[in-house]
Amino acid sequence: MIGGLVSEILFGFTGLISIINPFAIAFVFLDRTETLTVEERAALAKRVSINAFFVLIVVFFVGTPVLHFFGISIEALRIGGGLAVAVSAWNMLNAPETRTDVTTAKPVDPDHATSKAFFPLTMPLTTGPGTIATAIALNANRTHKLSEFLLSSIASVAISVLVVLVIYFTYSRSAYIAHFLGKEGTKVALRVSAFLLLCIGVQIMLTGFSEFLAPLAGNTPAP
Repeated sequence: MIGGLVSEILFGFTGLISIINPFAIAFVFLDRTETLTVEERAALAKRVSINAFFVLIVVFFVGTPVLHFFGISIEALRIGGGLAVAVSAWNMLNAPETRTDVTTAKPVDPDHATSKAFFPLTMPLTTGPGTIATAIALNANRTHKLSEFLLSSIASVAISVLVVLVIYFTYSRSAYIAHFLGKEGTKVALRVSAFLLLCIGVQIMLTGFSEFLAPLAGNTPAP
């Protein structure tokens, strides 16, 4: 029982971390919070992590019923969320070069950055459609048997805690990573991260379209 629980936690954790990829998104987070001090950035990272925790908990436990209630399919979730991610990444790729050195940034308007703690920093940049779809898939086979439901619930909470700890650690220390890379290295990392985020958004959309069109293609009569 314990071995199965640990295995489920590790499987879910690695799956979500690979989708979220907080190490790459940390540079996106740094770009969006370049006007904050280290302390303010750490506080914002904490808020984003807390938001991400509650998003994961909600998705784990009520994600599927909520989608069914509003008549939203996984395909629509992927297409809409992927579009939001792609648009955000495209704006970052085409943003003009900032004159502010993100490794020594001074606070200019911290309220403007902190107002974005949930959108877009938590959703869709951190816990986007890929994360939601993965979390729903992890609990797709959850049974109503009490013992199995409790174990699955414990695994869901443990996975969420581990994921948000990694998010907080990487986001709150993004400036240190940038300082290690240097000014030019950070600019390159920001652009590469934005491009990868754009590719992720497009891939999520393509997955949604392919899943939506697959049944239609299967029902098409042969010529």
